[in-house]
Amino acid sequence: MTNLSPSMQQRIRTMKARHDEVLKLLHEGGDPSTLGKELSSLSAISTLCDQATQIHAEKESLLELLQETKSTNDAESKEMREEIEEELSQLKEQLEPLSQKMLLSLVPVLNPDDLQDLTSSDAVIDIRAGTGGDEACLFASEILACYEATAKAGGADESGNGGKSWDLEFLSLSRTDLGGIKEASLVVSSRGGGGGGGGYVGGYDNFDSSDGDGNSADQILKQLGPYGFFQYESGVHRVQRVPVNDNKLQTSAVSVAVLPSVPDSLIAEALPPTELKIETMRASGAGGQHVNTTESAVRVTHIPTGIMAYMQEERSQHKNKAKALKLVASRVYALRKEQERKNRSAARSSLMGGGDRSERIRTYNFPQDRITDHRCKVSVQGVQSWLGGGMVRKFGPHLYEMERDERVEALEEEGEEDQKSGDSGGKGSRKGKSWKQC
Repeated sequence: MTNLSPSMQQRIRTMKARHDEVLKLLHEGGDPSTLGKELSSLSAISTLCDQATQIHAEKESLLELLQETKSTNDAESKEMREEIEEELSQLKEQLEPLSQKMLLSLVPVLNPDDLQDLTSSDAVIDIRAGTGGDEACLFASEILACYEATAKAGGADESGNGGKSWDLEFLSLSRTDLGGIKEASLVVSSRGGGGGGGGYVGGYDNFDSSDGDGNSADQILKQLGPYGFFQYESGVHRVQRVPVNDNKLQTSAVSVAVLPSVPDSLIAEALPPTELKIETMRASGAGGQHVNTTESAVRVTHIPTGIMAYMQEERSQHKNKAKALKLVASRVYALRKEQERKNRSAARSSLMGGGDRSERIRTYNFPQDRITDHRCKVSVQGVQSWLGGGMVRKFGPHLYEMERDERVEALEEEGEEDQKSGDSGGKGSRKGKSWKQC
């Protein structure tokens, strides 16, 4: 089938064969609880494979008929050849979108390895002003305001189509005298799950672009929870503009880290007491009589990783401890997930980067009124309007598609390596197969 590499075709055949095997095992009395789930995950690719097989069977039949009509050259045979060629052309048009659906079922837009986090997890967002002094702090406050507006809209678009408002809880917030922020940590949580009010349903076929490119972005965003919606905001956001009290262009930076939030009920399991060092101390800074009189501030350190969080926002020591534990749990979980991801693709470099807060991901050029995302190479005009709340929604789908393209490329490389190994054991064992054998 066009648009599908030989390695992808072979992978689809393998999945189709496994689907038929599982179906047979179920009919023979196999365990429905385990086999049923696997069958469900393979059913989409099997259905598409059956459709492709049927189309190719029709094509073979028409080609045989076309060959027969070539033996005579009368008017009737000529008319029949024209009809056959028209039907063959229609079959080819049917195969094009079918191959795309197959590839989409084989490699979904949302990575199955991260699906639970992307569709169900709340988000912990860390924002810190970097180089640039007061200007960096002011821009950090604008980034925070953008994320707040996005969260309050539940990831909705400018028309309000999206979902219910997400909840915001600040873990820590340090403001400057000029109205900027030095650092902020907040949790964005959904009440019902799912960015567009849907949650996730599906196996391999977790994103259907059959409606066309116009709806593809909405299809992606509707499945995401807060973490999935904000995850590609992690990295360094660079701003270029002339400060109010200056006449020279200044470059500043703000770093953002987006982590999947660990539910309160799972924090104790994620952070065993033996791995924690918890210290209490007196709070510092503005706060009236309460400050420096009670040991309400808490510092929690995860000993194996050295990850630490300090909280003094609340007057209650217990509340500060709970917030610190939540932040540490999210950071430790994110670190473990990142290590797993690196282990899965140790030999592969990614254009997407690792989501590290030290990687430059986006530039906001105020004199040219342009925002450029350096990962997907997409630029948009109108800095202030996009910072008003639509920025995350604009770039997210491009980055999900880009990440998927990388997984497709990785699978093709893996398939080529497997094919080379197979060819060395038995030359040409896969080359001769056509889609009628799917």
